[in-house]
Amino acid sequence: MIRVTVVYEAQLLRIALEELLRSSGIHVVSSLPRWSHAPAAERPETDVYVADAECLPPSVVPPTACLPSSPAGAAGRSALLALVPGQRPGVLRRAHEAGAAGFVDKDSPKCRLVEAVHRLARGERFIDDTLALGFLQAAEMPLTRRELSVLSLAANGAPISEIAATLFLSKGTVRNYMASVIRKVGARNRVDAIRIAQGAGWT
Repeated sequence: MIRVTVVYEAQLLRIALEELLRSSGIHVVSSLPRWSHAPAAERPETDVYVADAECLPPSVVPPTACLPSSPAGAAGRSALLALVPGQRPGVLRRAHEAGAAGFVDKDSPKCRLVEAVHRLARGERFIDDTLALGFLQAAEMPLTRRELSVLSLAANGAPISEIAATLFLSKGTVRNYMASVIRKVGARNRVDAIRIAQGAGWT
């Protein structure tokens, strides 16, 4: 039996996803509203993590690096299956950087999700056909990791001084990064840059 942990912030959608998986003979061992970095010993044995890609944290350390070993997952480790919105290439890129082995479009039929879970449980990879364009757009994302870090903090309302302290940069360097972000995304100002980035799912 395939053991799955569901990670989805919206409770109603999380419950619906659990019921969908159970109706397909997949055993849901855990359900979480957001990604957890709990020690492996505290996690239930899981073959595949089915996660809303928008719940995956932007991090230098991929979430999959913290997954415990599993007899079924790819490379002997629990596998990550990301549910991604097809029109948000930034979210798709984040899921890829998080180490996901499978990608399913949120608009796909139930059979695609079930197939993906089974494929990942066998140690294979899975990419939904409808996400091809999204991957191309994600590859064209113009911002560097450091620029994304600055923009993400700015999007949360952090002032220049706080961003500088958090990232161990000077205020002038932060301003330079922000100016670069505004130029690269074709924004009018900082607020417009945040709007564009959030619309694409980059932050």
